[in-house]
Amino acid sequence: MTFPEQTEPSEKPKTGFTAETGESSGLGFCGWILTALSFILFLATLPLSLFICIKVVQEYERAVIFRLGRLLHSGSKGPGIFFILPCIENYTKVDLRTLTFDVPPQEVLTKDSVTVSVDAVVYYRVHNATVSVANVENAHHSTRLLAQTTLRNMLGTHDLHQILADREHISNSMQSVLDECTDAWGIKVERVEIKDVRLPVQLQRAMAAEAEAAREARAKVIAAEGEQKASRALKEAADVISQSPAALQLRYLQTLNTISAEKNSTIIFPLPIDFLSEFLHRKNN
Repeated sequence: MTFPEQTEPSEKPKTGFTAETGESSGLGFCGWILTALSFILFLATLPLSLFICIKVVQEYERAVIFRLGRLLHSGSKGPGIFFILPCIENYTKVDLRTLTFDVPPQEVLTKDSVTVSVDAVVYYRVHNATVSVANVENAHHSTRLLAQTTLRNMLGTHDLHQILADREHISNSMQSVLDECTDAWGIKVERVEIKDVRLPVQLQRAMAAEAEAAREARAKVIAAEGEQKASRALKEAADVISQSPAALQLRYLQTLNTISAEKNSTIIFPLPIDFLSEFLHRKNN
């Protein structure tokens, strides 16, 4: 009794092991005998053996089958129903969905000798189930350890201001390095994000004081520039008014109007200066 087997053409063994040309090739005489006995046992125990030999994997899963310790040439199988021989075959399910894990906070000494605590999150998935099982003992655990080491190594080559300002560039570089290293494990690193950069308390206070001093300096510069522009404007206005005595009187009347509109008060209105100067001129003559 046989069942159709679904395989993934893209999931072929790459490195770390050699695929056999046939499912039973290389088993030897004992292997052939055990395979035959296993098939006879399956037929003798029908239909109960169907509950043991027929397996199902989901759409997002693949099954990597080993026969007498050897990987089958077809690689991984699934999704759907597949068949295994009793006693001589075993399989491992591999989840192909995107997984995430948090990189624990790492104490990193930056290039400018500042100790910071940095944590990150990594998004990855298994893109080759066969390789992830045959080439590494635990692909997920190995990826986590590699992410921690890569995070410390990469941040150690950057200054503090680069880590704070260029998070996206550092994340992309880390993703490229991880993806290149984990390709031999059948792992595809899709994205890396630096979550938080925690600075020592003393350094935070020093940076806050520096930022406050910089803001105060900018405020003083802006105020000085405003005073300079105001002085130039007053000088230009004085030059214009000095050329026309009538303009000075109009400005004087406008100022009195503004004062009287703000408060209900009595205003002593002196005689115009030009009127008094005319009498003084006649007296001198």
